[in-house]
Amino acid sequence: MKLGTLKNDTRDGALCVVSRDLKLAQIAHDVAPTLQAALDDWRYVGPQLAQLSDEINTRPSARVFEVDFAKFHSPLPRAYQWADGSAYVNHVELVRKARGAEMPQAFWTDPLMYQGGSDAFLAPRDDVPIESEAWGIDLEGEVAVIVDDVPMGVRAESAGAYIRLVMLANDFTLRNLVADELGKGFGFFQSKPSSAFSPVAITPDELGAAWDGGKVSLPLVVHVNGALLGRPNAGTDMTFEFPRLVAHAARSRPLAAGTIVGSGTISNSDRSAGSACLAERRMLEALESGKAATPFLRFGDRVRIEMLDADGRSLFGAIDQQIVRYVAPR
Repeated sequence: MKLGTLKNDTRDGALCVVSRDLKLAQIAHDVAPTLQAALDDWRYVGPQLAQLSDEINTRPSARVFEVDFAKFHSPLPRAYQWADGSAYVNHVELVRKARGAEMPQAFWTDPLMYQGGSDAFLAPRDDVPIESEAWGIDLEGEVAVIVDDVPMGVRAESAGAYIRLVMLANDFTLRNLVADELGKGFGFFQSKPSSAFSPVAITPDELGAAWDGGKVSLPLVVHVNGALLGRPNAGTDMTFEFPRLVAHAARSRPLAAGTIVGSGTISNSDRSAGSACLAERRMLEALESGKAATPFLRFGDRVRIEMLDADGRSLFGAIDQQIVRYVAPR
């Protein structure tokens, strides 16, 4: 099934079931008011949502409405936790080279992960407010999963059983703020503005053969201002699959239902696949010609991130956003 959140006058919006073709939706308030409420009681609520999904796909009622994703929030407008991994070590190696940092060998055997801000996600079709172009505005196209309650210390071979939903993410990075922050030895904060997620989150069965329990083997299609940036395959070169990432996040503490775990920027070693972020393209340009020619995002630029199934149909809806200048209050 496919689930989304319709904007309303509350912080968490209204849970909707969306048809498989992304054309129709129905508010699910009789089952659960919000996606977080559904995740809190998934064993009971999940089957009811599945029944509603079956109805909207086969015999829609008069309560359905046509989908307009401009009226949708990210599936979870806010979450108890957003833990973003870096599963594609090829990407880690390239962006570390870009800032002159060596990559420890342990990065190939132990996942990187940071805890991002989860109190105010961006809607997938809303503008992205940034105060300064000088901060080095970059997109990062990812896949993310939403989990049920995960016990502390879960083993990777068991962790996949707690994955409830899959969605796309744009985990923005302000590249020119990263080095100074990491130099303090305390991780990302100001260099990571609010992230955005795809209009719908889907149960893994919606992916069919593209989901093997640990990764999504489909290209992530990324455009900037209508020009293709890349189509890296999310199932290729994924050093740490999602069960490993979930187990890593839960090593020393439990994860609450509704926790989001991200893959990190999708990246393939095959350079013909292109990139899902600008820092990676810039590093490849520098390696090839000695100079990075591609600029970071500027005000007015538009970013689109989408994943299509084998028949060319959008699975999650597109993240489609414009970068705009933010004027801070005085």
